[in-house]
Amino acid sequence: MRKILLSIIILGTISCKTTSTIKNETTMQLTPKIKEILSHLETIQVFQGKNPLDISRKNYDAMAQQLSGSKEAVFSIEEFNIPSKNHQIPVRLYRPKGKTSNSSAIIYIHGGWFISGGYETHDAIARKLSNETEAVLLFVDYRLAPENPFPAGLNDCKDATAWLINNAKKLGIDVQKIGVIGDSAGGALATALSLELGSQLKFQVLIYPASDNSLSTASWENYKNGPILNKEWGLQAWNWYLKSQEDKTNPLAVPVLIKDFKKTPETLVIIAQHDPLKDEGEKLAQNMKNSGVSVKKSLYKDMVHGFMHMGILLPETQLAAKEIAEFITKSLEK
Repeated sequence: MRKILLSIIILGTISCKTTSTIKNETTMQLTPKIKEILSHLETIQVFQGKNPLDISRKNYDAMAQQLSGSKEAVFSIEEFNIPSKNHQIPVRLYRPKGKTSNSSAIIYIHGGWFISGGYETHDAIARKLSNETEAVLLFVDYRLAPENPFPAGLNDCKDATAWLINNAKKLGIDVQKIGVIGDSAGGALATALSLELGSQLKFQVLIYPASDNSLSTASWENYKNGPILNKEWGLQAWNWYLKSQEDKTNPLAVPVLIKDFKKTPETLVIIAQHDPLKDEGEKLAQNMKNSGVSVKKSLYKDMVHGFMHMGILLPETQLAAKEIAEFITKSLEK
């Protein structure tokens, strides 16, 4: 058994619970429910963790399953592989209750600092969003760094999206009603995906997106020791994801560097108040606006990074799901 003492491990990060973090909590005036969540995260234990990366991944799995709350029933869930050039891409296809044909569809790209996450970390979120939006949801279990750095994960997401578009009729999906949702690191991947395939997508939702590998914003300085995310581990994750200097300056890898979003569809950006990614998410939204994209930015007061995983205690998880559904419905009506 490996126990991470005085630490929070979430979303592929390790965040030490230092004295400065405790002081930050007082300054931030975290709500009792958020404090309860942070206290619970400190108690998570990992068995047979091989190394810090393995421990981080297993903690993310445990956190998501413990805090997400009960999983909604959906009409069906299918697991299969999509053939790619040199490998198979694992995916899950969620079908919502009450919708069987001419459906809208969501490509869901999960977070986890490009190094963690998968089916079980986001199962509750995928079920909730599929039901709330009444859309078929394709969850892409893309390849992770450091074993598979950029652009492996992005290529998987692009290939899975192309497969969904090409097979829309067989799947009972309206090809004119397909969009993408990405959370955290998945937000970076979704932004790059829509940059290249946006003319075939109707909407985009970015949930507290990662977009800048420099981690140099004011919000990163304010929250460098937490809650939830840790700057030192964040830098490590980006370095695992981006192996070359060329990758570190590639706009498809680092979305804050994108200058022209002309293919990007109408976008909703959800931001958490007490999140080190807050400023870069706002910057990304503004860059899109400056490029002529229709963007709605929604700030969730008192929330921390990863609050979509915390439905067992936070009503904001359901509120965000409803806002996403409303946004998608309005986008599809245009």
